[in-house]
Amino acid sequence: MMRLFALSASRAFGEAVAAHCGVPLSPHEDKVFEDGEHKARPAVGVRGSDAYVIHSLYGDRHETVHDKLCALLFFLAALKDAGAHVTAVVPYLCYARKDRRSNERDAVTARYVAQLLEATGVDRVMTMDVHNPAAFDNAYRCPTTHLQTRDLFATYCATRRGSEDCVVVSPDAGGMKRAEDFRRALSELLGAPVGSALMEKHRQDDVVSGTAFVGDVRGKMAIIVDDLISTGTTLSRAADACMQHGAKDVWAAVTHGLFTGNSEQVLASSPISKLLVANTVPPFRLSREIVDRKVEVLDAAPLFADAIGRLHAGRGEDEDVTRA
Repeated sequence: MMRLFALSASRAFGEAVAAHCGVPLSPHEDKVFEDGEHKARPAVGVRGSDAYVIHSLYGDRHETVHDKLCALLFFLAALKDAGAHVTAVVPYLCYARKDRRSNERDAVTARYVAQLLEATGVDRVMTMDVHNPAAFDNAYRCPTTHLQTRDLFATYCATRRGSEDCVVVSPDAGGMKRAEDFRRALSELLGAPVGSALMEKHRQDDVVSGTAFVGDVRGKMAIIVDDLISTGTTLSRAADACMQHGAKDVWAAVTHGLFTGNSEQVLASSPISKLLVANTVPPFRLSREIVDRKVEVLDAAPLFADAIGRLHAGRGEDEDVTRA
């Protein structure tokens, strides 16, 4: 039996996944006591069931990242204690960017979050477009499923821009593999070659530098591809460089829209005319005006529903669910 659960702020996303799965969300108790301690438990029997817990780990107006992480850990452990086979479905995985030591004695928090999740006894972790997929896979001893928005974004771009001459831009060297995967998917959909370009980026003590730009965008539509937008500085630098090198239009396709700090001001003044994001993180920090003018939120729920369906059917070990 499949059981789908969605905690707190991820309820709307969980309902969308459940609708695509054709399975209702199972009820659960989610309570915060007067002293701030938290309790969560399934309100139905789960022994022997295949349980999926949907919870996106971003901070919002009501809960911090740590509130959400703690609630998820307790609920996963409660499900395991009750005899379920448990998959943590985490559309946005917190701390995934810190996957290596860039300074002496740095905390490798991506690995520590993996250890916390594994300590609950979770059987699988599913997420979408982490910063470094290889580091994500290596951090976990339990099975993992890494979904991508590549085809979702490529289909949107191909449908809206047709056979227009396009160039896919990586805003830094670390994102080249992600950008190349997107470029191939878009080229296949368009039935035409799609170019590639790269923006130089160096970060030292939170200061970003680098001005070199490799690739031909003159007279073409540039599509910048990245895993997330936080303050928007990286995307803005790449977009400015595209325009300086003669691009006629700039779009961006970024999975997770965190929109922290002064990102609204950065985005408002950026030459990016369209920013595609997934609904793994709602754009609640942006004003309605900037969302209506520049942002398009695409629904990633069907991708998660498809992956969950295939895993539940027992085909997950044999099929490439990362393409869901």
